[in-house]
Amino acid sequence: MAGVDALTMQGRIVHIRPVEPDDEAAIRDLHDRVSSNSRYLRFFSAGAAPQSEVRRLTRPPDGDHLAVVVEDAGTVVCVASYEKINATQADFAVLVDDEHHGQGIGTLVLEHLAAAARRAGIETLIGDVLAVNTRMLKVSADLAPGVRRSIGEDLGTRRVEVPTLPDEAALAAVGARDRTAEHQSLRPLFAPASVAVVGAGRKPGGIGHEVLTALVDGGYRGALYPVNPHADVIAGRPAYPTVGAIGSHVDLAVIAVPAPAVADVVSDCAAAGVSAAVILTDGLGESTDLVRTAHAHGMRLVGPNCIGILNTDPAVNLTATFAPSLPLPGGLAIASQSGAVGIAILEAAGRTGTGVSSFVSLGNKADISGNDLLAYWYDDPATRAVALYLESFGNPRRFAWVARALARRKPVLAVKSGRSSGGRRAGASHTAAAAAPDVAVDTLFNQAGVIRTDTLAELLDTARVLVDQPLPNGVRLGIVGNAGGLNVLAADAAESARLTVPPALGNPVDLGAEASPETLRAALSGLATSGEIDALVVTFVATRTNDAPGTLEAIGMAADAVPDVPIVAVVVGVPDPPAALGARRVPVYPLPEDAVRALGRAAHYAEWRRRPIGDRPELSSVDSQRARAVIREASPGGWQPPAVAEALLDAYGIPTVPARVATDIGEAVRLATELGYPVAVKAADPNVVHKSDIGAVWLNLSGPEAVRRAYIAIATVLGVSTPDVIVQRMAPSGVELVAGLVHDPRFGSLVMAGLGGVQTDLLGDRSFRLLPLTTADAHDMWCSLRSAPLLTGYRGSEPADTGAVEDLLLRLGRLAEEVPEVAELDLNPVLAGPDGAVAVDVKLRLAPIGNEPDPYLRTLKAGTTEGGTA
Repeated sequence: MAGVDALTMQGRIVHIRPVEPDDEAAIRDLHDRVSSNSRYLRFFSAGAAPQSEVRRLTRPPDGDHLAVVVEDAGTVVCVASYEKINATQADFAVLVDDEHHGQGIGTLVLEHLAAAARRAGIETLIGDVLAVNTRMLKVSADLAPGVRRSIGEDLGTRRVEVPTLPDEAALAAVGARDRTAEHQSLRPLFAPASVAVVGAGRKPGGIGHEVLTALVDGGYRGALYPVNPHADVIAGRPAYPTVGAIGSHVDLAVIAVPAPAVADVVSDCAAAGVSAAVILTDGLGESTDLVRTAHAHGMRLVGPNCIGILNTDPAVNLTATFAPSLPLPGGLAIASQSGAVGIAILEAAGRTGTGVSSFVSLGNKADISGNDLLAYWYDDPATRAVALYLESFGNPRRFAWVARALARRKPVLAVKSGRSSGGRRAGASHTAAAAAPDVAVDTLFNQAGVIRTDTLAELLDTARVLVDQPLPNGVRLGIVGNAGGLNVLAADAAESARLTVPPALGNPVDLGAEASPETLRAALSGLATSGEIDALVVTFVATRTNDAPGTLEAIGMAADAVPDVPIVAVVVGVPDPPAALGARRVPVYPLPEDAVRALGRAAHYAEWRRRPIGDRPELSSVDSQRARAVIREASPGGWQPPAVAEALLDAYGIPTVPARVATDIGEAVRLATELGYPVAVKAADPNVVHKSDIGAVWLNLSGPEAVRRAYIAIATVLGVSTPDVIVQRMAPSGVELVAGLVHDPRFGSLVMAGLGGVQTDLLGDRSFRLLPLTTADAHDMWCSLRSAPLLTGYRGSEPADTGAVEDLLLRLGRLAEEVPEVAELDLNPVLAGPDGAVAVDVKLRLAPIGNEPDPYLRTLKAGTTEGGTA
């Protein structure tokens, strides 16, 4: 376990690290300064902590023991530990400084202790807590809402058991704590009572001067301090040589000084107690030292290499940016990793009338990242939707978790650069080969409910619907207007947007070019209130003979009268058309395809939000400890023999057709006879992916002579005199599927399901999910396949047991969670029939696991930059 920074519930930065031998004095001091009541609750005695306890805590960590401390500004304010009881359980203990009670430190350190215990193979942390110790009982309940408590023998204690792998209720509780802490931590950034602009030049044109001018012109309502050691007055305001010289607390510092001076400025800000800083300077490279300095003094950082931040809240009016154009206030929050793209988004938002609540240029993301902002915007009342431009993920697993929670409440849109059809993974399994680099990103977005668009224009087109219009209740699209050709184009676009155009009331309704405002208003109202449609497109083409201003006003009035149906307008022929119509701000588009595509994305997002998340069910016949033993006894890396793969799958209750390996022709015949005919014989070399293509798979062999012929044929195609072959008894027939896992060090494991056998690569019919896999995910995986009808009785065939297919996928997901050493696992084919699903051919590759990110662990970044561009 490495040392990390984290947030208390008040947004204060603390440091969590393993105990070191030199901590003996600090730990003894902590025990001495807590109250006698705290010592009684911890040790069941009010006396001083025994020296043996201090020695226990400061001994080096090993497989059976770990102790960690929490430091606040360099002072140890908490110590926690576990001691292993058996292979799966450990005792835990926590002591928090009296002055730091109520800050959530006990819960925070237990989260980290549980994560470390989980990596050590411990499944449950156990503690005996006095019944009067309500604080610790609450901590355990916060950590695991479903935690089991039993009454001790003396009736004065409660035994609590905390699972180290959190369930959905526990994750929801962690998420709530995370959002509260982030909101408190980022409040000085978004709503500062005072701002210092460090590097504010005396003359216009410099970045610092222009940011100062933007703050003044934008009507910033707090105290504003120019900082420049070479000036007394800037822009009519007194200037200060350093932030420390201001003499008053500063919430936010905007830093625009040359790169060599940034470290000294950050140190000055930290020493002065500044709460947050935005570093506009580029060319800094590695920013670890800056972040360490900032975090040690409780300061958060945006950037470096960014263009600043905005908050359009009239109570704040924060325009701490040198972007040339600023949007109107509204409900869209924006984060951009690229400054240039951020400027483009702000300019386009202003041009299209898209109102913005806040904007953050992330730059190199040395500290504050998109994950932090998503947590903050969850509870921001001004934000109704979030738009992201991303070039990289610092912790994509955490992004998936945080974004899914936010998307259940507010729409999240994203443009992720780097999309490419090339760059397939290297791998000797179908699963690895299919998981191209962008597949993981698409899978992440799909599961998290993030609306991915290909372009910034599409992002803003969709945002305009999601910010100002209600969500559609379905996919039925109504089309009405005076432009028949535009109506046809809208109806054509509906198909590609996966919307339907029901024929109710003559839909699409063409009113003719000369339709009056009253006629269009009545038709719009009739279709919108018919109950036959879920969203509406209004088309209008202006001519010399119709009343364009009156018609646009009529569209707005009609839309205002039906506020529960999303409506968009397509307006052609009007010079400088308005960006929106009516009080409900019906967005206006120049082309029907743009309008329909935006509505389609809104409809499918709403559909995702209505869909149940599902749960991670209890799975019978899962033996996690046996699985760990299989991994320990296997080769530490590389392709594994069939017996290892079978043993691992068996530990998770995944049915397989037993495979036996023969090293020569005689053994192949002997094994086939023992198994019973008919049998299959196939090449055992795991590096051969497409065995059928080269004649290395022989099926339905009915006797010894057939087995001999098959062995010789396989030897010939492989060019080996005595190849290893797999001999299996033929399995019952069924629909051929493929299922598998591939592990990504950053994204975690992806679970794949698809049409299997020889069609696997030919048709590419497959779906992916990231962990954790829920019941809803497993159901959607096979249902989303184009070949899904084959499983449900296509053209009179007997339906397969789809419940067994889902069960197999859930077990694969659980295996991937608990055994991340599985680098590639390929089950192809999986035969799905009326009596269940069984894996016929299995390939397994193991690889050591390094220091991978934990999606649920509340930590701050360590300061490594991620290459943002300005």
